[in-house]
Amino acid sequence: MSAFVRGLRTYRALRFTSHILRLMFAATALIGVCLAVPADLSAVFPFEQARPLYVGARAVGMGNAFTAIADDATAGFWNPAGLIQWQGVKLFGVNKFHDRSDYAFDPKGIGYAYRGYGLFWGNKIALGVDSGTPDFNYFSLARQIGAYVAIGASLKFKRKHPSDHYQFFGTSPSYDLALLVKPRPALKFGLLAQHLPDQRGIRWLTFGVAYEWRNLLFGTDLALPRTRPADADLHLGVEWKATTFLRARGGRSDGDWTFGLGLDWKWFRIDYGRIYERDFASDFISAELRLQ
Repeated sequence: MSAFVRGLRTYRALRFTSHILRLMFAATALIGVCLAVPADLSAVFPFEQARPLYVGARAVGMGNAFTAIADDATAGFWNPAGLIQWQGVKLFGVNKFHDRSDYAFDPKGIGYAYRGYGLFWGNKIALGVDSGTPDFNYFSLARQIGAYVAIGASLKFKRKHPSDHYQFFGTSPSYDLALLVKPRPALKFGLLAQHLPDQRGIRWLTFGVAYEWRNLLFGTDLALPRTRPADADLHLGVEWKATTFLRARGGRSDGDWTFGLGLDWKWFRIDYGRIYERDFASDFISAELRLQ
């Protein structure tokens, strides 16, 4: 083996180690910040807060284990660093079509990525829940750093209801900070630090792992509140690529079973997801349009 090849391999190893050390440093700093402020876990449904859960029928079908996957148009909600994983424009919309007498939840958004940069706007609104009308606008930015790491951030605004005018931004600004690390083609790690409106500091840290093996994609998320670790959320999911265009999914979302199906064809994808909640089941359908 030539000295040049050995030197090149050593350089790549040192570069990868540097990226991992940066990730560990950032995660340690975020955890340190989190220990300073107590958590508020008062919402009945997690989407009543500015958290990404239930956004996208694909994610629902995979047990809401999507932080390290985040490779579709919902990435601005789940992990804005994931926006760099494609080129071009992606649009999506989600509808909870059964049973809307329990609650309604209808996110939508658009993402754009080009040469290691990503931009996103999204909105998620819930109706018929105890907290009123939780309605959030997201504005996200992503940047790829080197071959293995991407960073992202979202600025979130809560819109008031009722209102006599359209609210492009809103009030009560909050933010998300995110990392995505892909050390191997089949392995990804995600980190999402979530600040919530009208509260101080980071409220939730979500760690995600995704692994692809043959026609299977596995996802795991662990969401930790600032304090009270016993209230952590665990999410597990799997997606099976049955054919070139058919997907089947299943998962476990913080104690609730989920399953889903998807059709992916060229520039269009449609997904169905069901989650068996404590007292009833909820069904979601979403569509994604890809333009390059």
